[in-house]
Amino acid sequence: MITAADLARLLADLEPIGRSERGTTRLAWTAEDEAAGAWFARTAARIGLETRRDPAGNLWACPEGPEPWWAVGSHLDSVREGGRYDGALGVVAGFAVAERSRTPVAVIAFADEEGARYNTPTFGSRALAGRLEAGEVLDRVDEHGVTLREAMTDAGVDPDGLVAAPGWLDRLRGLLELHIDQSRDVAERAVAACVVSGLAARMRVEVELDGVADHAGTTRRSERRDALLAAARLILRADELAPPEMVATAGRISVEPNAPTTVPSHVRLWLDARAPGPDEIDAWWEGLRAATLDLQQATGVEVRMSVASLNPGTAFDEEVRSALRLAAEGQGLAVPEIVCFAGHDAGVIAQRRPAGMVLVRNAAGVSHAPEETVDLEDAAVAARVLQAAIEDLA
Repeated sequence: MITAADLARLLADLEPIGRSERGTTRLAWTAEDEAAGAWFARTAARIGLETRRDPAGNLWACPEGPEPWWAVGSHLDSVREGGRYDGALGVVAGFAVAERSRTPVAVIAFADEEGARYNTPTFGSRALAGRLEAGEVLDRVDEHGVTLREAMTDAGVDPDGLVAAPGWLDRLRGLLELHIDQSRDVAERAVAACVVSGLAARMRVEVELDGVADHAGTTRRSERRDALLAAARLILRADELAPPEMVATAGRISVEPNAPTTVPSHVRLWLDARAPGPDEIDAWWEGLRAATLDLQQATGVEVRMSVASLNPGTAFDEEVRSALRLAAEGQGLAVPEIVCFAGHDAGVIAQRRPAGMVLVRNAAGVSHAPEETVDLEDAAVAARVLQAAIEDLA
């Protein structure tokens, strides 16, 4: 039986990699990422699995049984100064399941899930699923001017080989992912873990606002065309238009000329909207477009909006969900499924193969921060759910 002590033992050698008093930093294609990969290979070898790396840089711990395999996995990279369990706990649980399962189980550590270095979230799983446009990302540069192409090459992964990554999908029968809950949804149900029904719908909107630069002290309010003030009003309206079950976030903004004595003339703004389903997103978008017309008339600021990305959400495979629900009930977790508002590799793989997720209770609801925490007793319960489900599915 998988225990908290089993998970703690597996985490012991992984946790120090990239960790400081400010949090965990294991960005993709770095020395810390390479060290985590070495941990992965050592752990795989200890339980008799063979480590292979696919053309996207995803790490596979492969069993001896015939392909295709059911797999359990997540990611080992992190955001800057993030938590120690995000992604890593899912890979650790994968090894615990593979070691004890009665059926051959592969373990996968997906490359660059966070996308923190090159803004390439779920890079490895998208490449595997044939959903990555390599030409759009390989020339991106990090803060030091290093391109993604160069970073991958230095890490021993041929960027020109990305086109071959989908061929590895034939090795995969389906995927289960365990992940720390990045909200308080599981904790509010007073259980160790919950089965996920699907991932939320998501829209990312890019906005540009053009006003007129002028003197901050001598320009009357009635004469101003203040791009930043208009952006602030748009951000507030985006929040007001969101129903209670939806979230809308202004996560990034740039201002020109960004001088303390000058009325802002230009703003770029990115909005992230997520909801249980696409209908709420569509209604929000229509309301925002109408609000933009009113805003232009009231402020004299030109506003241009475009949808940078749109994901209608992911419903996980019903057979997989049924197996997870049955296994959860066997662990005393007879609670309704929940919708997850974060993005995950399992959601990408679900577009091509049966997939499912279990979220582990996070009492504080904090993630992507050093304060992220989880009770490993809860994680062990969730890992046992995965083991029972995968044996049933296999």
